Parts: sequence; C-alpha cells; structure tokens
Amino acid sequence: MRSAIYRSVAIAALSTSALIGLAAPAHAQASDDGAEAIDGEIIVSARRRDETLQTTPVAITAVNAAALENRAAVNIGDLTGAAPNLLITQQNSGAQAANLSIRGLTYADIEKSQTPTVGVVIDGVTIGTNTGQLIDAFDIEQIEGLCGPQGTLFGANTIGGVLNIRRTKPTMEPGVKAELSYGRWNTFAGKVIVNYGNAETWGIKAWYSHNETDGFYNNVVQKRSGGWSKGDNYGASLLFKSTDGNFDVQLTGEQTVQRFDPVVANIANSTELFCGFEPAAECGRNSTTDIYTVFSAPAESYYKARNATLEMNADLGDIKITTITGYRHSREAQTQDFDGSSVDLYYVDRRQHYTQWSQEVRAAGQLADTFDYVVGGYWFNSKYDLRQWSRVFGFSPTVPPIVFDTNHQYVWGKTESLAAFADFNWAFADQFRLSFGGRYSHDDKTLSNGYAAGGRFPTGRASFSKFTPKVGLDWRPNSDTMLYASWSRGYRSGGFSPRAATALTATTPFQPETVTAWEIGTKLSLLDRKLQLNFAGFISDYKDSAPLRR
Repeated sequence: MRSAIYRSVAIAALSTSALIGLAAPAHAQASDDGAEAIDGEIIVSARRRDETLQTTPVAITAVNAAALENRAAVNIGDLTGAAPNLLITQQNSGAQAANLSIRGLTYADIEKSQTPTVGVVIDGVTIGTNTGQLIDAFDIEQIEGLCGPQGTLFGANTIGGVLNIRRTKPTMEPGVKAELSYGRWNTFAGKVIVNYGNAETWGIKAWYSHNETDGFYNNVVQKRSGGWSKGDNYGASLLFKSTDGNFDVQLTGEQTVQRFDPVVANIANSTELFCGFEPAAECGRNSTTDIYTVFSAPAESYYKARNATLEMNADLGDIKITTITGYRHSREAQTQDFDGSSVDLYYVDRRQHYTQWSQEVRAAGQLADTFDYVVGGYWFNSKYDLRQWSRVFGFSPTVPPIVFDTNHQYVWGKTESLAAFADFNWAFADQFRLSFGGRYSHDDKTLSNGYAAGGRFPTGRASFSKFTPKVGLDWRPNSDTMLYASWSRGYRSGGFSPRAATALTATTPFQPETVTAWEIGTKLSLLDRKLQLNFAGFISDYKDSAPLRR
C-alpha cells in the first residue's frame, strides 16, 4: 500500500486588488467589477451557498476580475503565486491542458481514461480531463481556490482541491467592453464583450477573444521561433428572469479553436539512451539558463472544442432548486517530437475525440434559523477515442507517422458516474456551528484498446464506489474572528491504462486513491476590516485503496 503524508502550514491573504470597491460596509452591494458583496465582504460559493469569504470554514482564496486584470492574467495559469500551495503549469502534450497541483497533489498527463486530482469547475460544470482546464482569464468574474479534498460538494477527483470559476453574467443592459494588447515576440490579443437587454427580464452577452504569439523558443534546426500559438474563443449567453425574481434560466454556448507548436526542450544527458544517437551539441545541455534553445522537428497541435451550459434556479420560498446541465465536446489532432532533438527518435501523431455530459440537481434551504442544508444528485457520462501513430527510432523524418506506423494504437473509453450528496450547517450554540455531510459516488469504467495489426485486447470493465464524508466545527467569538477545524476524505476514481500492451494489463484496473485531511485555521478581519489575514494548517494522508474485487 502506498501512503504519503503531506504536512504544511499555509498563510492566505486576499490581495489588495481583490478588495477594490469592497471597503465600505453595506447590507448588500455590488463591487466596481460586478462581484456581489454583503457587508463589504467578498461572496464565495465554495459550499454551494452564497457566503462571505471570512465566514466560510474552508481554506480558500478568492480572486476577482480586478485582481486578474492587475496581474495581467492571460489564463488561469497566471494564478500561480496568488494562492498558497497552488501551482499551475501548461502540459504541452494536449491543447489547453493544465498540470494543477494543490497541497502537493497533482496529475501531469492528458490521458482521458484517467482523472485529475484538482477539479476545475466552470459555472457549475466540472471539466472531466486535464485537457481544456487551462482556460483563458478573459471575462471571469471570480475564481475561488479551494484547498484540500472537496469530495462532498464537488465530487470525486478533487482530492487536492478545486478551482471554482464563475464567468460574468449578462448585464441585461447595453454595453461594450474591448481590450487590445501587443507585446514581445509579436504577441497580440484582442477581446470584446457586447451586452444588451431590457434591464429587467432578459439579457444577452456575446464575446470574442483572439490570442497569438510567435513564441519565445529559438529553434536552431528550423531557424525560426518555436512555441508559436494562435487561438480564438467566442460564444454567447442568454439570461431570462421572471418579473418576481423567483426564477431565472441562463443558456451559454461557446467554441474554442486553437493551433500551437508543442515545442519540447532537449534535456537528455550522457547517461541516457537517446544521447547515443544525438549530436554531441544537443546532449547534456545547460537546462537552466539555456532551456529555450531547441532542436525539434516541425509539429503542430489543432484543438477545437464546443461547450454548452444550461442553468436554472427556482426560489420556492423555503427552498431553492438549482439544476445545471453541461455539455463539452472536443476534437484534437497533434504531432509532436518527443525526443526534442534533430534526430528522428520518437515522433507521434495523436488524434482523439472526447464528449462529456453532466447533470446536477440540488436543493438548498433552511429547516430552522439555526439549521441549513444543501442536498442533491449528480450524473456524469463521458466517451473518448484515440488513435496514435508513432515513429520510434524511425530515422525517417520525412515519412508521416500515419504512413510509417502500420501497427498503430487505438483506444475507446467510457465513464458513467452517479452520486448523491448532502451538506448541513447547524448552529447548535451561541458562536458555535457544526458542519457535516457526505457524498456517495459510484463510477463505471470501460476501456478497450489494441493495435491495428496485433488485434484488439479484451475490454476492461470495472466499478468503483466510495463514501466521502466531511465534519467541521467553527467558533466565532466576535464578528471579526473565526476559528475552525475539519476532517474530510476525498476520492479519486480508478480506471484502466490506455497504454496497455498485453491482454492482462489491458483488463487489470488501477486502484482508486483516497486522501484523508485534517485542517485547522483562523480567519481574521483587522483594522476595521481593511486587513484580512487567514491562516490554515493541514495534514493530508494520501494512499491507494485495498485490492479491487472484479
């Protein structure tokens, strides 16, 4: 059994820019950038409720639109450094693919048969793979970085934490916002948002964003810049509200098209096999200050994705019903020189499709003045297919992999998940509140792979189930201080390896993983709430599960 313990003490404080427009106390107001505030506090939905940041007993950093603009953020990767224990890097083996790490838990791969350790949730819809997670920072209202397992309310595959992202809603009034920028390496970006509506019952928002750059790598073989990219994102969102304010529905559709150079720097040294075939000048290089000199062959990635979200909210007085339907479909075609040298050692052509549907229904309300709840159900379905042609020690750089490889690999995979969850708050005594809940998740995984000449392996099928509870206690001795402690468990589903080379390995599932976390913290509002200091200490116990019975 693998077991790893991570111990750390994290200090989290909102940046000054995140508090712009929120300094003056008020019963309910809107900040200058559109983010809602109550009593001068930033509002977060980390627990599927609208709560102030300082009264939410979770280690969380909230970054709003103003803070993103002040950081000149291009995508969510620019959040690195804005929140403790958060690291985001780009995975260039897939389009818009992110390697996200929170509290040391990460998954750095793009295989769609496997799941992330950090969830990315956009307008209530979870992205099921690393591909597509590195979204543009344009038109974002607020990003909440939640640390630690979030399995109760956000589901499986969030053992490290969650990035909960909310885009701006249609303003329901006429308006235009546009941005243009130009920078080094012929980097250009243009963005525009158009809003229109009757200011009361309906509004529509349309947007277009374009980014391109020549790249900052120096490819001495191709005698040109490497790492170029060009991307477009466009879509529209339609919002309807009832005249009494008790019902609203929002439909959003968008499409992303991206092309880029998946450049690879050569870091091979004399102890590795590749160096025996590569020119001496390309081996054992200075990989600290000269990593941007590259030798790779021409390659290109093409990514096209369309997404749709339908959200409906009904306020029935004592209970609020929310339903969120999500759809994502992507198509990828990518060639890549993985060895990163001028010699044709390892070059691939990967082509794949991915489709996911999700449906969440939840109810929130109060059973008494001191007791509130969120309960709901969740369904998720995904399918993908992959074909990969490879040249391994091919020494044939002019022969396309699709011609060279007569025994290419193919993979088909399917996931279906069901879950039920409940979360409760009980103010059982003056200044004290007990939070408790749990989620039961069940996953069915299917994967079939094989080779064009070698034939198809038997199909692997397995089911995984887990109950992930959470219990917390918080104490608020006064309106400016909160101390809390919690215990929680997170779950990452098992599955099958798409790289299996035998019938046995193709049908043998890898095991689920769990994280059990203990956390204590305090949230302080000082200097008449002009300064906020949030501290959290945690222990995370990460391990695999018992052997699976098939």
